[in-house]
Amino acid sequence: MTDQPATGPRPLPLVLAEPRGRKKPPRHLADLTPQKRKELLVEMGLPGFRAKQVATHYFSRLADGPEQMTDLPAAQRAELVETLLPDLMTPLRTLEADRGATRKTLWRLFDGALVESVLMRYPGRVTMCVSSQAGCGMACPFCATGQGGLQRNMSTAEIVEQVLAGARSLHRGEVPGGEGRVNNVVFMGMGEPLANYKAVIGAVRRLTEPAPDGYGMSARGITVSTVGLVPRIRQLADEGIPVTLALSLHAPDDELRNELVPINTKFSVAETVDAAYGYFEKTGRRVSIEYAMMRGINDQAWRADLLADVLNERERGWVHVNLIPLNPTPGSKWTASDPADEREFVRRLEAKGVPTTVRDTRGQEIDGACGQLAAAP
Repeated sequence: MTDQPATGPRPLPLVLAEPRGRKKPPRHLADLTPQKRKELLVEMGLPGFRAKQVATHYFSRLADGPEQMTDLPAAQRAELVETLLPDLMTPLRTLEADRGATRKTLWRLFDGALVESVLMRYPGRVTMCVSSQAGCGMACPFCATGQGGLQRNMSTAEIVEQVLAGARSLHRGEVPGGEGRVNNVVFMGMGEPLANYKAVIGAVRRLTEPAPDGYGMSARGITVSTVGLVPRIRQLADEGIPVTLALSLHAPDDELRNELVPINTKFSVAETVDAAYGYFEKTGRRVSIEYAMMRGINDQAWRADLLADVLNERERGWVHVNLIPLNPTPGSKWTASDPADEREFVRRLEAKGVPTTVRDTRGQEIDGACGQLAAAP
């Protein structure tokens, strides 16, 4: 099969910083450390020790209204909740697939910005795919989110609330399969997580802090995805939090990756893969290489060989390649690879000792799969 040019929608500019002048979301308990929560209440003339009680209701009991918090004094209850648990986001629509096991929710944020999150229930685990920005500035032409541009960064609490909303829906029996717990979080929704670094790390810390100060999940159940912001990958390696790093590579050569993933014009394939390898060296956590398979664009057998060579230059065993059948997006000229080409790609990688799987795509029929989140009203 011959290469086709990587043509598609008109290229958007690469945007690394959020637009100026956006109002900040309301300050929420999940934005603050336990000490800062106490200090805030004291500033408001309220007892600082109440902060832990409110945190227990939010993170452990999954309450979202003052009427559920009967151990708080009635005279202070509304003020405590208003101070620590302001409304952050309003659900506008929930779509279901897989007989209710996949649920995509469209949220309106306080300023009217729209984002989406996806809950996916599997046997024995529940995964939340969360957004970290309203829109995305990375301008990847095959991704619906990237073609929408960047509106703003989300706050730590707005990110955490997506997970807690999913946890509440499980707790209340709204998802088939009985009660359950969110035990996996993937930062693979809208936005480039490492372009909103401070809020994303804050969310990771809130989600992994032991209850009742946080949600109490394992850091090993969290995956942070990036298109390759090299300085931030290095910074993440120094955080001391053993999350999984997922690098959205999509091409093993600079010529093609410059078109598919515009950040590559700032950080080459070699620099990006080196940073990912450095993450593995420092944390011991195997890196996931995400690779969206596009027919005639990046799925040639020779590119599989090149990808394996690029990854094996460092050492073997430090990565796992996750092939993603391209999900259709409106206006896109690209389609998923032919199954035979996909199988040959897998065979070539495995022949060179690179562990490879093909992602089980969920939610395509509700535009809830990878690259499809566009937050359309």
